[in-house]
Amino acid sequence: MASPWKKLNNPPSFSVDTMLLLTDGSIMCHEYETSNWHKLVPDVKGNYVNGTWHPMTPLPANAPLPQNGPVDAPLYYASAVLKDGRVFVCGGEYNGGSNVDLLTAEIYDPVADSWSAVPPPPAWNNIGDAPSCVLPDGKVLLGDINSKRTAILDPSTKSWSLGGVKDDNSSEESWTLLPNHSILCAEVDNHPKAERYDISANTWVSAGSVPAASDLVLNVPGVSIEIGPAILMPDDRVFCVGASGHTAVYHVKTGTWTAGPDFPTDSNGNLLRAFDAPAVLLPNGHVLCVVGAVVTSGPDAGWAGLPISFFEFDGTNLHFVPAPTNASNTLTYNCRLLVLPTGQVLYSNCTTDLEVFTSKRTPQDHWRPHITQVPKTLHHGHSYRLRGRQLNGLSQANAYGDDAQMATNYPLVRLKNIASKKVYFSRTFDHSTMAVATGKKVVHTHFHVQHAIPVGHYELVAIANGIPSRPTKVHVKR
Repeated sequence: MASPWKKLNNPPSFSVDTMLLLTDGSIMCHEYETSNWHKLVPDVKGNYVNGTWHPMTPLPANAPLPQNGPVDAPLYYASAVLKDGRVFVCGGEYNGGSNVDLLTAEIYDPVADSWSAVPPPPAWNNIGDAPSCVLPDGKVLLGDINSKRTAILDPSTKSWSLGGVKDDNSSEESWTLLPNHSILCAEVDNHPKAERYDISANTWVSAGSVPAASDLVLNVPGVSIEIGPAILMPDDRVFCVGASGHTAVYHVKTGTWTAGPDFPTDSNGNLLRAFDAPAVLLPNGHVLCVVGAVVTSGPDAGWAGLPISFFEFDGTNLHFVPAPTNASNTLTYNCRLLVLPTGQVLYSNCTTDLEVFTSKRTPQDHWRPHITQVPKTLHHGHSYRLRGRQLNGLSQANAYGDDAQMATNYPLVRLKNIASKKVYFSRTFDHSTMAVATGKKVVHTHFHVQHAIPVGHYELVAIANGIPSRPTKVHVKR
């Protein structure tokens, strides 16, 4: 059977950790343990396996704070693509390899290829590997790893306000945006309790408890206390993967929990673990996740991997997925997954070996974004508004937890030339919402038609989480 994985034909010369999908269809990749960022651009057919690499402006040097070193080279940090298409990067558990819990925040402008500093939340002493979540209105909720407080950033003013007070501190937690205007959090310090952030009320409330036999949190003394990722599925259930090897399912409509399937055991009889690990929602509605064998000796003892394994959760059962060629020599916490506009998944593991996963199954038709209004004639250098339903997709679609956030719940616009079949992305910005599963509500985004797009007739689609709308025919003119 052919492997579902393909290596990039143009692998990077640097190691990659976190990856973010920019609204022009390119992938913003962070170079491991440096201040450098690079961009992967697909080829003229929209193929990322044949993509090319382009340099980006690196993170600037840190402000002279005691917690921060002379450079800003974070590892394990908060990150997000914002409502206006800019990128938020905040904190870092490490700085150039030193464990420092960085107190930094920056916003990247992809149009200007420049960074601008954001002051940290008032009275905070560090940020480190804090979890974060972009709210439906475009603001960003940030957790404190050392207290129950949270803070809310307004990216337009670069100012912070007080967020709701949690039941426990935010350290190591995985947050999931729900369709009911709230955020789900399985607690780590107070496991197996769970809580939910009511966005409108700016308060945290109880979300019950994960079934005790399916506790998602694992504390390995002398190593770490961890939890796995949590992904909202199209049926309004959240699939939560445990560092313990257990899984659990949160039912959004009823606010209740049920046990999920356990992962298989490794050669020593231990359940395979997502001991800090990624997961993504595939366009077919399944969840692709990473787990690893328990490392019993050596410098990585207590962690998971060596080898790692991939599974798909179909809503009921876990199914083994063939792993990429490098599965035997990495740990789960090094892995990142990102859903591409093609519906494929880009995988990195803090090395130069990036690979693309392709699932053969297709999405259900009613999950697609639906365009209700877009101009049929587009001119170079102009921006336009596109209206439609479900433009933000049904889920944030990508998760890891506190160490990496790379949600893709925002619309992209892709143009395919009818004659040449070449593909072009038009950068989107100023989305009307960053909510998920918006249903029949008409929402909108804006997109810019760059001069590099040749004059001609095109099929235009809106894409969310790798799922395209039905095409609309448009004409690009000068």
